[in-house]
Amino acid sequence: MRLLLVEDDNHVAAALSAVLERHGFDVVHARSGEEALRELLPSDEVAPFGVVLLDLGLPDQDGFEVCGRIRKISSTPVIMVTARGGVRSRIHGLNLGADDYVVKPYDTGELLARIHAVSRRAAVPDESEGTARDDSVPADSTLRVGAVTIELPTRQVCVDGTAVSLTRKEFDVLALLAQRPGVVFRREQIISEVWRTSWEGTGRTLEVHVASLRSKLRLPALIETVRGVGYRLVEPSQTV
Repeated sequence: MRLLLVEDDNHVAAALSAVLERHGFDVVHARSGEEALRELLPSDEVAPFGVVLLDLGLPDQDGFEVCGRIRKISSTPVIMVTARGGVRSRIHGLNLGADDYVVKPYDTGELLARIHAVSRRAAVPDESEGTARDDSVPADSTLRVGAVTIELPTRQVCVDGTAVSLTRKEFDVLALLAQRPGVVFRREQIISEVWRTSWEGTGRTLEVHVASLRSKLRLPALIETVRGVGYRLVEPSQTV
């Protein structure tokens, strides 16, 4: 797999590139946002990148801005790799289109697992990106929980009739919970069904996606955290 490493620190890039190459990756190093964007332009001469590792502290522009620009020209999975560990930064990165968010310092094994995880997910057909609909979803499937309407075939979500833009995984989490409102879904179950993995490191990503959903839907009480267990969608009759 070709991998684009966007990192302005040459020492960090050299060390990480060596590790990635030992694991079979063909690494291309970009030292700035503009250089990364040039590398991602379609070309008949080289194979497309499978993953982008994007540092946020770049010399020419903020990595968040670079991620937004990447999403305008490419659907290549993006993993943000940064020292900014705050929840707001994580949510902002995911809202801009990042597929995952890794905080420095990190374990190399964890980073490799995340790279493989986003690669697997990118290979799964997704209707939201113009691919065929999953035949297991009935064409007339519509879920309604209070003011929220979820159209499964078109992957559209509305709150009080107003469309809400969600990322692929945000939609998948919401749709899963909405299938059985009031029922608690274990964290492990959500991770298994949405991320298709049992890897424990995905748990933090789940928390960030739930926080982002609450913010976008503007219904913070809709998704309830059941401490030590998981999450459930609270029906209107159950809200205070």
